[in-house]
Amino acid sequence: MRVRSSVERGVQRSQRLQRFFSTFPSSWPGIGLLLLRTVAGGAAASQGGSLLASSPEPGVGAWVLAGSAVASGASLMIGLFTPAAGVAAGVSTILIALSWIAVPASSVLIDRTAALLVMTDAAALALLGPGALSVDAYLFGRREITIPHDPRGIGP
Repeated sequence: MRVRSSVERGVQRSQRLQRFFSTFPSSWPGIGLLLLRTVAGGAAASQGGSLLASSPEPGVGAWVLAGSAVASGASLMIGLFTPAAGVAAGVSTILIALSWIAVPASSVLIDRTAALLVMTDAAALALLGPGALSVDAYLFGRREITIPHDPRGIGP
């Protein structure tokens, strides 16, 4: 049995953190991610709102599903906790589209094909990250740490 050193454990931990917090691309790629987030989040949030508005007497399941869709859609639009919000938005959107909850034909719920496209978009966002134009980038973005020179000459 091989015992890993603290350096090896530190490298693995930093790789996991790097995967969760992406590189936050800016410029045109950042704008592209902003557009993707807006479309997927808006579709998920409107899907949840439409479910509640079109159900005559929504039960607990409808409230939970619609609440999850609205919350994850709003989080995805602003870019807050994007990987988790992308997964939640995709799952809730497809569950609403495949739902057993009866809704009137005049409701504005998206069909299964459109829900599958939203789910794919949300999964791509969960894998790519939010981009530089997001709350995640503001909260967790790369930081430059400036270490002042020690005037006493102590240190490296």
